[in-house]
Amino acid sequence: MTLSNRFRFALPIVGLGLFAAAFLAGCARPAASTASRDYLVYIGTNVSSEQENSIYLYRLAPATGVLTPVSAHRGGASPTYLTMPAGRRFMYAVSETQTFRGAKGGGVSALAVDPRTGGLTLLNQQPSAGASPCYISLDRSEKAALVANYVGGNVALLPLSSNGQLAAPTATDQHQGSGPHKNQNGPHAHCILTDPANTYAYAVDLGTDQVVGYRLNAAQGQLARLPEPAFVAKPGAGPRHLIFHPNGKRAYLINELNSTVTALAYDAAAGKFQELQTVSTLPKSFSGQNSCADIHVSPDGLFLYASNRGHNSIAVFAIDTSNGTLAPIQHVSTQGNTPRNFSLTPSGRLLLVANQNSNNVVTFRVDPQNGLLAPTGQTVEVPSPMFVQVVEDFTR
Repeated sequence: MTLSNRFRFALPIVGLGLFAAAFLAGCARPAASTASRDYLVYIGTNVSSEQENSIYLYRLAPATGVLTPVSAHRGGASPTYLTMPAGRRFMYAVSETQTFRGAKGGGVSALAVDPRTGGLTLLNQQPSAGASPCYISLDRSEKAALVANYVGGNVALLPLSSNGQLAAPTATDQHQGSGPHKNQNGPHAHCILTDPANTYAYAVDLGTDQVVGYRLNAAQGQLARLPEPAFVAKPGAGPRHLIFHPNGKRAYLINELNSTVTALAYDAAAGKFQELQTVSTLPKSFSGQNSCADIHVSPDGLFLYASNRGHNSIAVFAIDTSNGTLAPIQHVSTQGNTPRNFSLTPSGRLLLVANQNSNNVVTFRVDPQNGLLAPTGQTVEVPSPMFVQVVEDFTR
């Protein structure tokens, strides 16, 4: 069964002052119920001024999908991607800029998390060793931050101290090459993350159609590039993000430029991927312009979700548990424009979408039986939302 919903909805663009007023007014309202305390939602934005609030905190009610404002914080310029360690004591954010402290390149911020409120306080910042960092993750031992620099076309490793602060990059690697698409005039690193065993790190490069593999030594702050690419996508595909299946044996690659998802078998011993299948993220009836953005697998490993910018939808796929292949089952409107990033709650029962160009975050209910999405009717206005981080509420 394939369901398609191409309804589009755009909110008017309003000034940051109106956003701030509405947000502060919402903060004054108490939470509707105890259930609303179950999740905290951090929203990274493209607010470019370091002097303005750029990371917004909400409380999410799992029973209704209602997002209640909690606080807003300065998270550096354009904190478009965030990550939080399991202990919830710190948060790390990129500053997706092309200049940082007067020099070419972007930045990375470390923030302390208040355990009573979830609020954020800046600890320190470091250069990202490349322009426009767009992705940050932690190795599984939480000893290092890994950063992908899109315009710089390179990746960097920054050690983490016990007090949460970032050290300067101790390892960098410059990618080389280009591709046939107009957006592939050079390397564009768009993602970097470790494998489940924390043995390798993989950088996805949109500009060169490659997944670059590294031998990882987080304790020593080292990345050693493997002699061959871990995977080579189809020319012009523009791979953007990689996600591992919960079983660790498979992975999925979303390709921005040709609007596809590639299912991969993972060889953990060799540090390489093999293509199982590539499928479109779009319904056959769609003929407009589109580019893909984010990808996630449900916690139970049964469903995969991918965002379309242009069609403005989330594509839903069923995962064949025997071989990892995908079958499309739904396309649902994100009720906004340009869904950059989205996130599932830890339970997998709600999905939140950040619509970058309509300035709204929308919640959807996930049917646990068939993976299908249904709008909850709940939405909040956030200036240029780029990233959504959902964690269990540790303040209650």
